[in-house]
Amino acid sequence: MAWNEPGGGNKDPWSGKGPDQGPPDLDEVVRKLQERFAGLLGKKGQGPGESGGNGGSTGSGRGIGGNLIALGAAILFVIWLASGIYIVGPAERGVVLRFGAYTEITEPGPHWRIPYPVDEVERVNVDEISSFTHKSAMLTKDENIVDVELTVQSRIQDAADYLFQDQAPEKTLRDATETVVRKTIGGSRLDFILTEGRSAVAATIRERAQNLINQYKTGLEITSVNMQPAKPPEQVKEAFDDAIKAREDKERLENKAEAYANEILPQARGEAARVLADAKAYRDKVVAGAEGETSRFLAILNEYEKAPQVTRERLYLETMEQVLGGSNKVLLDVEEGTSLMYLPLDRLIDGGNRRGQAGERKNSASAAAQGSRSAPQRKVIRERRSR
Repeated sequence: MAWNEPGGGNKDPWSGKGPDQGPPDLDEVVRKLQERFAGLLGKKGQGPGESGGNGGSTGSGRGIGGNLIALGAAILFVIWLASGIYIVGPAERGVVLRFGAYTEITEPGPHWRIPYPVDEVERVNVDEISSFTHKSAMLTKDENIVDVELTVQSRIQDAADYLFQDQAPEKTLRDATETVVRKTIGGSRLDFILTEGRSAVAATIRERAQNLINQYKTGLEITSVNMQPAKPPEQVKEAFDDAIKAREDKERLENKAEAYANEILPQARGEAARVLADAKAYRDKVVAGAEGETSRFLAILNEYEKAPQVTRERLYLETMEQVLGGSNKVLLDVEEGTSLMYLPLDRLIDGGNRRGQAGERKNSASAAAQGSRSAPQRKVIRERRSR
C-alpha cells in the first residue's frame, strides 16, 4: 500500500516521519557532514546533549575548516592534473606507458597524459647517431685471408621496437654485422675486395645487415657502412704491395698512352685534311688549266678557219717571242741581201748556267706548251721557219 493512500499513516518514505513533521533540516545535514570530516581529521564531535553558550561559533568554525579542506583538495587535484603535461623535444619521440604497457608514440611538441602513477613517458632520441667499428681477419672465396675493418653508423628508427621488442638492440646489430660481413667477404675474391669492389662490398653489407636486424625488430636503421681499405696478412704484405704497385703502373701507362693518342690523332686528322685539301686544289687547278687551254685552242682554231694566213703569222711571232725572248741577240742590217742574225752560243750557254733551274723549268714549260700544240700548228711553225 502506498504511503499516501488512506490508512497508510501518510508517512514520508524518505525520512520515516509522520505527516506532521516537516522536511529534514538542511543545517543539520551540513553539521553531520562537518562532523564526519572532523572525524577523519581525528577530532571528536560533540554529542547531542553537549551544547554551550558558544555553540553557534563552534559550528561556524567547523564550516570554515571544511571549506578550506575542500579547497585544498581541489588545488591538489588541479596540480595533479597539471603534472600530466610534458614536452617532447625536436629530436625525440615520446613513448607513453599506461601501467607499464605501451600505449602510443607522441611526436615533438607539448602533450598531456594521465599523471603518475597511471601513465609514464619515456623520451627516445631518434636523431642521435651511434657508431661502432668491426675488425677481423676473414677468408675470401679464393681461400685467401684478408683483414677487414669497417665502421657502422646507425640511429633509432622505431622507438617502440627499440624499447620493447629486443632486449639489447646494439648487441643484436653488432652480431648481425659480423654475420653479414663474413658471408659477404666469403663470397668475394681477394682482388675484387682489395681494388674496385670496396664500395660494392660496403653497400652489400649495409643492405644485408639492415634486412637481418629488421627481422629481430630492433627499431634501428643503419645509416652508413664505411669500409676501410682491406689489407692482406703481414706474411704476404710485400707481395701484395708489389702487385698493387704493378697495377698502378699499368693504369698510369695506359693513361699516358691514351693522352698521347688524344694528342696525336687530332694532328694526324688535321694533316690528312690538309693533304686532301691540297690534292683537291691541285685537281681543280689542273682541270681549270686544261679547260682554259682547250678554250684558247678552240678560239685560235676558230680564227684560223676565218683567216689562216694571219693566224699563221701570229702563231709564228708568238712562238719566236717565247723562244728568243730570254736570250741576247745581235741583228745586222744589210742594205742588199737578207738580214743576218748572230746568236752568241757561248754566252747563251753561260747565261743558262747562271739562270740555273729557273731557266730550265721555264724552257721545259715552253717546250711542253709547244708539244701540246696540234699538228696543224706545228706545220705552220715549220713553214714559217723554212721561209
